[in-house]
Amino acid sequence: MIEIQNLSLRNGSFALDGISLAVPAHRFAVLMGATGCGKTTLLEAICGLKTVASGAIHLAGRDVTRLRPAERGVGYVPQDAALFATMSVAENLGFALRVRRWPATEIRQRVDSLAQELGIAHLLDRRPLGLSGGEAQRVALGRALAARPAVLCLDEPLNALDADTRQEMVDLLKRVQASTGVTALHVTHDRAEAKQLGDVLFQFSEGKVTAAKPD
Repeated sequence: MIEIQNLSLRNGSFALDGISLAVPAHRFAVLMGATGCGKTTLLEAICGLKTVASGAIHLAGRDVTRLRPAERGVGYVPQDAALFATMSVAENLGFALRVRRWPATEIRQRVDSLAQELGIAHLLDRRPLGLSGGEAQRVALGRALAARPAVLCLDEPLNALDADTRQEMVDLLKRVQASTGVTALHVTHDRAEAKQLGDVLFQFSEGKVTAAKPD
């Protein structure tokens, strides 16, 4: 599960104060909110990329508030994929595993398995430059899932995709979440996207996160 308790942080002139939310284990939650409201900052705090001033973050039953990103068991898909340009698709997929010192044979097996599941096996030798938006997002999703995280955070991954590719990614995200059982938190400003993906919905407005209901 994901549990945030009374979280506050500062990021330059921007601040979050007293944010709380809870996502049950193995559910797909969507956090809706306007651009600039703090959705990305909140995800980065969960992942350990922003320092928390006060409050607590619990993931899969552990207090991870002061842990390093690699110790939190979180997979992160940032905006615009943010793939490593100098690495091949296969190297991007295996990055988190090399950091964790997996044996080379196990890395190859995991990369091949992910590539098959995500429909990108034919891209393994390619570099990110020249990939389509949908292909890049599949690679970014695979990189985030490689180490089998308990929690998956997604920062507007469908934002720049055309309508057909967006629907393919919606279907893929739902299928992957169901097959892995990962607890997901996906942020978006698109309410239709939220309704398609989420079985738990939150609204971020006026500095507060509240439960939301489908229209």
